[in-house]
Amino acid sequence: MTDAQPLDFSTVLAASVHDMKNSVGMLLASLESVIEDTPPENDEQSRRFSTLHYEASRINSELIQLLTLYRMQNKVLPVRIDEHFVIDILEDQIARNHTLLETRGVAIELVCDHDLNWYFDDDLLGSVVQNILVNCVRYTHSAIRISAEVENDQLCIAIADDGPGYPASMLVRPCCQLEESEVTDGATHLGLYFAEKIAQSHRQNDVCGSISLANGEPLGGGVFTVRIP
Repeated sequence: MTDAQPLDFSTVLAASVHDMKNSVGMLLASLESVIEDTPPENDEQSRRFSTLHYEASRINSELIQLLTLYRMQNKVLPVRIDEHFVIDILEDQIARNHTLLETRGVAIELVCDHDLNWYFDDDLLGSVVQNILVNCVRYTHSAIRISAEVENDQLCIAIADDGPGYPASMLVRPCCQLEESEVTDGATHLGLYFAEKIAQSHRQNDVCGSISLANGEPLGGGVFTVRIP
């Protein structure tokens, strides 16, 4: 009789995260149907629907991030680079968050040439846009602007809001730096770590993708930018 192999907890956790992600996705879809079929009758109901939808969206995004990072760490994450129209992934994420934006009263502006195309993994880059968009909804006052253009032979997608902006400590810290102490405290900035890793998985010759944070124009709040070579 051979000794049983020790249980790989990380594998069990990844499987559980995958199952939870599917369940939260179904919950989110059901919630959106409820909101559509039963519109809020007053401001209090609107705030409650907004909170429920935001929290469900945030949990879903974080589960996707955890699962993607696990697969990336274990070198089982496929990166499928192909040519795509940029506006398609941006419009997809806006449509995906239509209910959240509407219940929060956030106006969104999209600035992107309909003919702009680039080579990238649309699922992975779409996940980055989704995560930042949900985060912006939390902090913005009333407006978000998403723009895309080519600068210095790189695709630049910028997501700006009119909120208070990023804290000074986040502007000077490397986005891909994830400290064990922060994991313990629950302040991991996991979304930025995720975005940086996804950007870096896109490489052209000796240039790899990157992200950056800033405050100011065009809306006076935070500005997140992802660059894909």
